[in-house]
Amino acid sequence: MDNEPAVAFEAATKAYGTVRALDDLHLTVPPGETVALLGRNGAGKSTAIGLLLGLDSPDSGRVRLLGDTPDRAVAAGRVGAMLQEGRPTPRVTVRELVSFVARTYPSPMPVTEALALAGLTELADRRVERLSGGQAQRVRFAVALVGNPELIVLDEPTTALDVEARQEFWDAMRGYARRGNTVLFSTHYLEEADAHADRIVVLDSGRLLADGTGEELKRAAGGSLVAFDLAGGPTEWLGTLPGVASVEIRGDRARLRTDDSDATVRALAARDAIRSLEVAPVSLNDAFLTLVHRTHERLELAK
Repeated sequence: MDNEPAVAFEAATKAYGTVRALDDLHLTVPPGETVALLGRNGAGKSTAIGLLLGLDSPDSGRVRLLGDTPDRAVAAGRVGAMLQEGRPTPRVTVRELVSFVARTYPSPMPVTEALALAGLTELADRRVERLSGGQAQRVRFAVALVGNPELIVLDEPTTALDVEARQEFWDAMRGYARRGNTVLFSTHYLEEADAHADRIVVLDSGRLLADGTGEELKRAAGGSLVAFDLAGGPTEWLGTLPGVASVEIRGDRARLRTDDSDATVRALAARDAIRSLEVAPVSLNDAFLTLVHRTHERLELAK
């Protein structure tokens, strides 16, 4: 159905023994969005992707893709996936491999189109075992999209790639997304999530911790970073400054996360405490760590 979300987790729960890998997860992704899935190791990202692709089933709740069950959506070629494991078959050319995979789908994308989207046109006749790591990753991307899916799921797609290869991969992915398709990817590279996702979803201990744009997550964690030299001065009063959400001391330098940097700086100036002042936006990495830390503090207090 046209109005159905591309992805819907509805109170999805999955446990392995005594560990709840997903715990009552509610998450909806509308068609056409590019969504990054973030979380520490063990946060539930891989479990969520496994349920998405029909590789496992929730113990309770349900998962829907494009208005259908995951197994039927995948079988119909509406969903493409690029998982962490797996290498292209050797002794075949790029074109031969992508063509073979295309024939397994009911309504595949033209092979030349898939090769072009993945940035592989000039490499189409090269054997896959002779490709660099970045080139081989683009082959896996072409294999994932040649079925002409409406949704593509990427699990840590740029792990172990160098900076240039990572940029080439994301250039290819954006070409696919610009067609109005939906992309959901997990990554450990937070700068990738910030640069390439319309929306960022953070999981922790199987639960939804945060959901919003990169800027919204940064604001939620304290939108700016104010840093200055302490010059041997005391630190106890820093947490009382207006706007300050957290204080970190590194050597003789204070780092204050604040949701009102102007008020914080004015208060520092009034105390004549500004030495080597630096004001910058909080990075997504800082925001991620702050959100996780706050959640664990709340859980400890609730015990």
